[in-house]
Amino acid sequence: MLAGLVALYLAASIAVGLYAATRVRGASDFAVAGRQFGATIVAATVFATWFGAETVLGIPATFQKEGLRGLVADPFAATGCLLLVALVFARPLFRLDVLTLGDFFRQRFDRTTDVVLSLCIAFSYLGWIAAQFVALGLVFNVLSGGAIDTRSGIVAGAAIVLVYTMAGGMWSVALTDFLQAAMIIAGMAGVAWVLADLAGGPARVFTEMASGERMRFLPEPDARSILAWISAGLVVFFGSVPQQDVLQRVKSAKDERAAVAGSLAGGLVYLVVALVPIFLVCAAALIDPALVSRLVERDYQLILPTLVVERTPLAIQALFFGALTAAILSTAGGALLAPAVMLAENVVRPIAKPQTDAAVLRTMRLTVLLLAIAVTVMALTSSMSIYELVNESGKVVLVSSFVPLAAGLFWKRATARGAHASIAAGLAVWIAMEALASGSLVPPPLAGLAASAAAMAAGSLATRA
Repeated sequence: MLAGLVALYLAASIAVGLYAATRVRGASDFAVAGRQFGATIVAATVFATWFGAETVLGIPATFQKEGLRGLVADPFAATGCLLLVALVFARPLFRLDVLTLGDFFRQRFDRTTDVVLSLCIAFSYLGWIAAQFVALGLVFNVLSGGAIDTRSGIVAGAAIVLVYTMAGGMWSVALTDFLQAAMIIAGMAGVAWVLADLAGGPARVFTEMASGERMRFLPEPDARSILAWISAGLVVFFGSVPQQDVLQRVKSAKDERAAVAGSLAGGLVYLVVALVPIFLVCAAALIDPALVSRLVERDYQLILPTLVVERTPLAIQALFFGALTAAILSTAGGALLAPAVMLAENVVRPIAKPQTDAAVLRTMRLTVLLLAIAVTVMALTSSMSIYELVNESGKVVLVSSFVPLAAGLFWKRATARGAHASIAAGLAVWIAMEALASGSLVPPPLAGLAASAAAMAAGSLATRA
């Protein structure tokens, strides 16, 4: 019965996505939905894209293992990133006459910067998308009682996401995001209400949350711990700004005000709803300590799904798995579309040279298909957790793309030579330290960011001289 209800929801999502495909008239509609959305739709797409499997499954699992300090990247730095985009980057990004960030890098610097950073940004999405496909595999495995193994579930989930994303692009992503955002919020609220009652009331759950050292947010007071904590936060806080999905949501707004208000509202809603899974896993520890202890040895990520299946009525199970499925689908669709559009527009198109807008649209759809296949293979072969897959993915963008984007937008003296130096220095220092000095006092991503900033300044000023 539960599997049937979730299957109906999946069918509804596909139907909405395919309906949205009828609104696609060309490459611009596919990439940024014709720039027609108000603040409400923009907020829904921002929230739904960022609220993914790592939020429902990864955040509570990390809280159980490391406490609040382990969540500096997500949800706290993630929320900070969305607020930074709204308050600092949304207006200048909206004013750009571009479809992709690669277009901006080409206009502001040169073709080399465009291609290199388009590849870096697209590469960074692989772990994020793979995490969503892995989560879909877990969901199908739990719902089927083990009849569908995780690997088969990954393939099935990837196919579902591919169908509506390939058909409707940003239109499908936006309209399904709106549906899925409503499902996520309703599902998380309903499950929290029931589990709090089973645990003896919200006050008892909050007491459980505050027990021990788990509510400590700041790191240990030593240099290594502090720098590692800062680095983990900056990977998401700065590393998620130069992302194609951020630009797509800003550019899909009908005006600057909608772009700013939608990004701001989406970030604030994300923080509030992302804290709910922490509450749920603490309630689980009170409702069934034996189950939690058993799954700690197996997989932290299965605590909430297993508890909901074993200890709650069908209606609550449907709400939880509906919300979880909605979270995964919304994030997977947006994360799959963004790099595919960027690769098609900035890497494939200059080589293939399609002559018409219809040919450009076909190129984008074909790139979505090929990228989905590649990420499915990655999801099937990776041994990393969902939370690790997501938060590792931002490092390459942090060290290669953030400084060129920020300097290109806000520093008039930034030059192509400075951009080249910034990219080369950031990537070289980061890769070298990951390979040779990963246990050093200064974390590799932090060193790469510092090298990128210094090289941008030196290269640009040398050019001016």
